[in-house]
Amino acid sequence: MKREPFKQRTCKNQSTDAEHSGGVMHSSDENAVMAVEQKHDLIRPKEGTTVKQDDLRPEAKPFEIPKRLIYDAWKRVAANKGAPGVDKESIQVYQRNLGGNLYKLWNRMSSGCYYPLPVKQVLIPKGDGFRSLGIPTVADRTAQMAVKMLIEPRLEQIFHPGSYGYRPGRGAKDAVAQVRQNSWRYDWVLDMDIKAFFDTIDHELMMRAVEKHVPERWIRIYIRRWLECPIQLENGEMESRTCGTPQGGVISPLIANLYLHYAFDHWMRRNNPGVSFVRYADDIVCHCRTKIEAEKLLENLKERLEDCRLQLHPVKTKLVYCKDNKRKGMYPLTRFDFLGFSFHGRTVQDRKGNLFTGFNPGVSRKSLKRMNESLRALKMYRNTQVTLPELAERINPMVRGWIDYYGAFYPEPLKRFLIRIELGLGRWARNKYKRLRGHKRRSWTWLKRYRATLPGMFVHWNYLFQQGHG
Repeated sequence: MKREPFKQRTCKNQSTDAEHSGGVMHSSDENAVMAVEQKHDLIRPKEGTTVKQDDLRPEAKPFEIPKRLIYDAWKRVAANKGAPGVDKESIQVYQRNLGGNLYKLWNRMSSGCYYPLPVKQVLIPKGDGFRSLGIPTVADRTAQMAVKMLIEPRLEQIFHPGSYGYRPGRGAKDAVAQVRQNSWRYDWVLDMDIKAFFDTIDHELMMRAVEKHVPERWIRIYIRRWLECPIQLENGEMESRTCGTPQGGVISPLIANLYLHYAFDHWMRRNNPGVSFVRYADDIVCHCRTKIEAEKLLENLKERLEDCRLQLHPVKTKLVYCKDNKRKGMYPLTRFDFLGFSFHGRTVQDRKGNLFTGFNPGVSRKSLKRMNESLRALKMYRNTQVTLPELAERINPMVRGWIDYYGAFYPEPLKRFLIRIELGLGRWARNKYKRLRGHKRRSWTWLKRYRATLPGMFVHWNYLFQQGHG
């Protein structure tokens, strides 16, 4: 991407005093109106008033945007929390002058003078490398949330039932459950990985999809500005963007879903109606009856995605045979990963108690590795200055999330991993208490007494030992 200095855009007749002093710029008209507006508290309607009454006041604005929409959007942004953007203004700081800040945002959006600040780059570990997130400012997140609240309901009506990512009432566990059902019915899986999807979305194709469903001119204008907004790298340099949408923005998952709806979902419905698929954002699994059908689909999809300025990852995209007790063909690839789960043949028990090999999801090796790194980062056995209940308060939120998600399907690999926490607690007890040092068996007995007395202290205790595993 081409790097170039970022220049703040201003509206006509806009005061630059704040700009020179490092503050937020606003027009002289805005100051005069703000004083009146804040007295009447129009951002937060009083009890007994309605949005229509607020909006009946004459405003010479080119775009009609309800003030209540901006306030409701702010409430969602505040509930989601999140880090500050390039302006270093946190949720708490923004809230100190909430009425004035929301009014300025509404005024600029209604006037067409709203230009987002650059997004802040944040690098998070992903495998052997890093994933780049783009964090907008609190004000920009509020503006994006307002647009999302307006257009999401209408887009939900057109989205494919096989799409699960970032949609209301749907989640990753629903997608995993559907892939499990499909894997029992179909012998072959096309496990697709789109290379750098969020970084390669074509802006013109994206806007064509937006314009098809969004008649409001102001929404189209601001979506394009968000797409073209530069990113501030970690070293402080500005990088312009000609394609892609930053992961981390409020609007990005929704418009990315819209892009793939036309690039993939709609195309599949029209050209391959007999092929079932599950898509969670850019993670896609297609289910085919035969290897020939899967190979043909792969070739056709390569051409289709290239037409949409996208590319399949040459290494991560693969054909997988769903081998189990009934499907005993010999093929090199018989497992695949999806949303943190690994699908392959596992020993399971039927209702009559008979053991057989079923094709089921369980926590993947990559997920186990990340979880183990999280546990090691706590250095639990060294925290001897805390009590056992205090240690539980530190560990439980993380472990509760693991159990809730990965424990939903084939829990045995997760249970084997959680035993490591027990081993760590035993080591912690031996380090803390002199009478237990050098005595593993005593430390296990000491922990067992705690489990019997306070079984809910650690969330993994009930999960591991409630069925007599202890």
